Amino acid sequence: MTTQGRSPSPSLGPQPIRRLEQSVINRIAAGEIIHRPASALKELIENSLDAGSTSIRVTVKDGGMKLLQIQDNGSGIRRDDIPILAERFTTSKLATFSDLSRLTTYGFRGEALASISYVAHMTVVTKTKADSCAWKAYYGDGALVPTKAGTSADPKPCAGNDGTMITVENLFYNTPTRLSALRSSSEEYGRILDVVTKYAIHNPHVSFTCRKAGSSAPDVSTPSGSTTAQAIRLLYGQSIAKELLHMTASSHSPENDEGGEEIPEKSSWDAEAHFTNANYQAKKLVFLLFINHRLVESTKIRKAVEAVYTGILPKGASPFVYVSLNIDPRSVDVNVHPTKREVHFLNDDEIIERICDVLQEKLVGQSQSRVFEYQVSLASPVLAQMIDMPKKTLSQHKVRTSLQDRTLDSMFPVISPSQQRGGNGSPGTGMNTPPQAGSRVRDIKESQCYLTSVRSLRAAVVKGKHNHLTDILQKHTFVGIVDVNKCLSLIQHSTKLYLINHGALAEELFYQLGVRQFGDMSRLRLDPAPSLRTLVTLAVDAEEGVQQSKLTRPQIVDRIVDTLISRREMLEEYFSLGISADGKIETLPMLLRDYTPNLDKLPLFLMRLGPQVDWTSEQQCFESFLRELAFFYVPEPVLPVSPEDMNDEEKAEDKAVQWQIQHVLFPASARYLSAPKSLLDRDVVQVASLPDLYRVFERC
Repeated sequence: MTTQGRSPSPSLGPQPIRRLEQSVINRIAAGEIIHRPASALKELIENSLDAGSTSIRVTVKDGGMKLLQIQDNGSGIRRDDIPILAERFTTSKLATFSDLSRLTTYGFRGEALASISYVAHMTVVTKTKADSCAWKAYYGDGALVPTKAGTSADPKPCAGNDGTMITVENLFYNTPTRLSALRSSSEEYGRILDVVTKYAIHNPHVSFTCRKAGSSAPDVSTPSGSTTAQAIRLLYGQSIAKELLHMTASSHSPENDEGGEEIPEKSSWDAEAHFTNANYQAKKLVFLLFINHRLVESTKIRKAVEAVYTGILPKGASPFVYVSLNIDPRSVDVNVHPTKREVHFLNDDEIIERICDVLQEKLVGQSQSRVFEYQVSLASPVLAQMIDMPKKTLSQHKVRTSLQDRTLDSMFPVISPSQQRGGNGSPGTGMNTPPQAGSRVRDIKESQCYLTSVRSLRAAVVKGKHNHLTDILQKHTFVGIVDVNKCLSLIQHSTKLYLINHGALAEELFYQLGVRQFGDMSRLRLDPAPSLRTLVTLAVDAEEGVQQSKLTRPQIVDRIVDTLISRREMLEEYFSLGISADGKIETLPMLLRDYTPNLDKLPLFLMRLGPQVDWTSEQQCFESFLRELAFFYVPEPVLPVSPEDMNDEEKAEDKAVQWQIQHVLFPASARYLSAPKSLLDRDVVQVASLPDLYRVFERC
């Protein structure tokens, strides 16, 4: 007798060995090649480069999961080869196993297009120079498929330019586990941009373009015929480009020729690198490595390069390094990884050591020209007198400290919500000059709470505090709102300018204010009180994907309403969310005086309390509820449209939102927010530094 969930007892004998179905084999193989949209794009870019393309255009939708399209002007695909294009192990790169030792191209295993066709819907439009028209074909599971039932699967003639356009749609539609493991569409799109950027650096003679579907402006765009240094300047910015050094090394360097021994052709190699000097310091290493023009990873080379910079850069600082290494193909084994991401080659220790030696020589030579400051002895009266003299503060180190200086939106009339409506709800006269920032933020005391779970949440806030970022927010000067729709604002701290995602800032602030006031929140009374069921029904009806649930929409509404009403005493006591016995929303928690959340989000907030709050664990319940409450409080534009398309009432509401962001949200953040390090990942970005700008203008 066996226990449920365990393997059968050995006494039952060995299990039979079965052949896997071919479809299962193909999907397993596809998973080794195509991990995410970016890995599929890498394979497609390499095919385009192998075809001799000088222009490659990439279009992406939903991070590549809905659409991933690449168009090139290469040699195209012959009409006779289209039927077997997506079959496994079909390639034009090799015929025998010995050809692997002479490979100078990217793809050779013949699995990329096949793997994509097993996990997505793939369309190919291609034309060679000899063809009078282009050919269009659809693929599924490695073979041609018809577009409609009852039609032929043969390629169809169509209009098209020389080259190939491959369209990949609904990636991983038949492998839900792989699809669910992907990150958000924005993060997957960032990985795609990273792949395009790296290949654009290594192939400056090729024009690369990458954009989101429907967007008029590309996120990556490079001209053809550039140099590597020009491509780095265009794609990684002037701050890296101005500090770049260049070096070359090879097996035929003078040091290697002193012995008079002839180097075997199989051991020959050459390398080129562009790398930043000691003046450039970043928080994260940017390392691009191409071996025989293939983007690869090498932990050994990466660590060796980092070791070179250890004695040159301060602790925690990292450089930008691009290395292109060309080795005789007979010395390289490219077949050690399904995606060719890793390679093995002969004499790797000697080659790495030589490259790092040249890197270090260049860096040390450049570092000798740097200006260093030394502490001098005050034994000399003359030196002491010179040091005691008052020093003049240079203009680039002067900091604006007066809050009376004009901000961006002080040039336009922005009024507070209360001034706009007047004290009794009637239209007010309004004022062009808002009150000074911080004047309306009242003192918010921490409530007394003896629950262990709440104390743990408060301790986690303190532990996660990032001191430098918190200091920036506490001492900042508000500059202006850049884009209300994208939740972007500018602040100044010292001589630096920062771009802030005030939506992410607000979400963290209101979560911490909720933890701070747990059990003692003020109330925002709703009159007349709306029906809980009506609001939840509105949100459920507007929610996409509900039809995939096993429950009907009315059943979902019933379950959420029952969940909230059964816990209404707890919600009232801890969170000031008042729900009457007959299901009316009487009060909402007020986290910050003079700040009113957008009540258009109330149906969504109430609906999410059902499935998004963990009602089974006390601490998880409190934390998840406060996270949802913070999301409800995040300021959002009235309508995601341009001001020209708004009516007068919508413009007034939009100005009220802007007033709350500047005069309530940012002062409250300065006073109460313990900024977590996670905000630095993507929500707080330094965009300018006054000393750096002066150096730029001094060179002009």
